[in-house]
Amino acid sequence: MKALVWHGAQDIRCDSVPDPRIEDDRDAIIKVTACAICGSDLHLYDHFMPGMEKGDVMGHEFMGEVVETGRGLNGTLRKGERVVIPFIITCGECDQCKRGFFSVCERSNRNGHLAAKAFGHPTAGLFGYTHLTGGYQGGQAEYVRVPMADRTHIKVPDELSDEQVLFLGDIFPTGWQAAVQADIQPTDTVAIWGAGPVGQMAIRSAILLGAKQVVCIDRVPERLEMARAGGAITIDNSTESTVERLNQLTAGKGPEKCIDAVGMEAHAPRALEQAYDRVKQALMLESDRATVLREMIYVCRPAGILSIPGVYGGLVDKIPMGALMNKGLTVRTGQTHVNRWTDDLVKRIADGQIDPSFVITHRGSLEDGPELYKTFRDKKDNCIKVVLRP
Repeated sequence: MKALVWHGAQDIRCDSVPDPRIEDDRDAIIKVTACAICGSDLHLYDHFMPGMEKGDVMGHEFMGEVVETGRGLNGTLRKGERVVIPFIITCGECDQCKRGFFSVCERSNRNGHLAAKAFGHPTAGLFGYTHLTGGYQGGQAEYVRVPMADRTHIKVPDELSDEQVLFLGDIFPTGWQAAVQADIQPTDTVAIWGAGPVGQMAIRSAILLGAKQVVCIDRVPERLEMARAGGAITIDNSTESTVERLNQLTAGKGPEKCIDAVGMEAHAPRALEQAYDRVKQALMLESDRATVLREMIYVCRPAGILSIPGVYGGLVDKIPMGALMNKGLTVRTGQTHVNRWTDDLVKRIADGQIDPSFVITHRGSLEDGPELYKTFRDKKDNCIKVVLRP
């Protein structure tokens, strides 16, 4: 079969690889009908995340049709059913899964010992993401093996198109969880850093959850335009002071809730800060650029909440812990507990409250994938979200 394969930093190729096969009674094989390139994939593309190996199949945002099932699924999935596959692999049986904390499933990461060395404890297995998270082959392919498939799936209504439901596997519930864990109140100003796909979903989620005003900070014109179309006030941090504008919009009090939808590859508007982080990365003295985290801590209203869906992989430098502690800020983070949210989100799509396909700007085949990775990474051709059809 054809798949997008990692060969090294900035080297993704469309290769022929062996077809997946049933390896466990709880497995299913999915024929992929649509998949997407995610901002988190760019951390692998640029090799900021450790644990990638040459030959790994990319992709964690995909959906398709069930074509084969293991004997242990007991009718939970049947051939021909149409499903979205969450990027988190979920056993459904461990203590964390029973509590709804699916992204820290205790059983699905077959390389949990590696994650434990990096993070102190193992976290869940992920599709198409480093060997720290299990080394599972990803969904930017014609077919994919889904482990623990009786739990790791989302059935979708036939009347909804692939493009309407595809993002239930990652960016829609990720933006939703970011807003939910901010505990949004009707009097809140919610500031969101990053107008990429997750930021766009967080904007619309915050509005659906009743925020008084939503402010989005970015520097890419087409992304800011999409944010405004979703109901956000925008700040172009390449030409405006984020601190001054947020103070103007909040009568000097600062936003009650702040969301980091950028993560480890943030760009600083100040040349000196950007150069500092770049040098620290080059010298391997930090792995992640903490520009957004620093700014959120500084501008957030005392007793506010910082919600962090943006991915971080290792170490950051110069975090203002004094401000964080003395302002009494609450920090909520984590990979997304996808299945906790999807029943509600499917209903919201079906009811017409939101159509997540608004974020798609580029479409192509797997063969187009390597070039579209570059287009997406470099933000060329007004690219915000890429969908591929194997």
